[in-house]
Amino acid sequence: MDTPSEPDPAEDDLPDGDGTADSEALVVCPHCGAASEVGLDPGGGAQQQYVEDCQVCCRPWRVTVRYSAAGGADVSVEPLDG
Repeated sequence: MDTPSEPDPAEDDLPDGDGTADSEALVVCPHCGAASEVGLDPGGGAQQQYVEDCQVCCRPWRVTVRYSAAGGADVSVEPLDG
């Protein structure tokens, strides 16, 4: 006998769209100017903020991610100490 599965609450946080969302982005370090690719977590919610270190100069940034309804990510970085 099949029983309906419970809805996954994590799916509520995913942006609406075609089922695909950006999972990486190219950003420029606010400290040294180096371009770096950062991994994104579409399942982490439509708006996210976290700290990541530059892959070149190792100084920390505050990463802000906002997903559109279509799954596109708007990613910005700023110095953690600024």
